[in-house]
Amino acid sequence: MSLSLASFSLEALLPYIGIGFAAQLVDGALGMAFGVISSTLLVSAMGVPPARASAGVHLVEFFTTGASGLSHILHRNVDWKLFGRLAVPGVIGGVAGATVLSHVDASVARPLVMAYLAAIGLYLFYKAFHYPSEKLHDEARITMPLGLVGGFLDASGGGGWGPVVTSNLLLQGTDPRKTVGTVNTAEFVLTFAVSATFIFNSGFSAFTTVTSGLLVGGLLAAPFGAWFAKRIAPKHLLIMVSIVLMATSSFAIYKALA
Repeated sequence: MSLSLASFSLEALLPYIGIGFAAQLVDGALGMAFGVISSTLLVSAMGVPPARASAGVHLVEFFTTGASGLSHILHRNVDWKLFGRLAVPGVIGGVAGATVLSHVDASVARPLVMAYLAAIGLYLFYKAFHYPSEKLHDEARITMPLGLVGGFLDASGGGGWGPVVTSNLLLQGTDPRKTVGTVNTAEFVLTFAVSATFIFNSGFSAFTTVTSGLLVGGLLAAPFGAWFAKRIAPKHLLIMVSIVLMATSSFAIYKALA
């Protein structure tokens, strides 16, 4: 597909603007789902090859995560120590995943990963209803391997950084608000590295014009996610994260096995 927008009318772009807005609103508030929702749309509904879909989504996420990360910083939702421990291995894993996907199909293990995330969603849902009214949050113990795996799966599968990293940090007892803000902000660094790798391996032809709608919608929604994350009670945040995680993972398993 050409990078020209001439062949796309505003009417054709509106559905993508709406999907980009909704996906980024969820992602900014809960720390996950933009890549999963957008990649599912491009691959399943539009028939875009996985590598091109992942490249397009990461290009959009480069801008939306930048705006979302800035918003989280302004709302003081970022743990900078945790940010550094996630961003560096995340970039390494993301570059490796983008390189692999540019040459082979690395999505064969996706159903197993999604089953794992669905199980985590169930546990977080249970944990949310046993969340104390006042809690001393624990410091994350496993971070660098988590960032490495999350970055690789995100680039090779077109989405996964948020579900993998956010959910596992919450399992370790971290502050939900700080976790969402930090993971969103670290994703900006990841998407920059992944997009650059896709451009190096595939050129700009990997980016389709339909991602323009996702970009517009995502940028419009980016400032609101951090605002919601700051105001939602930790218990309710855990419930919403678990529901989104179970829903997106179950749908991905269904599509993979259908």
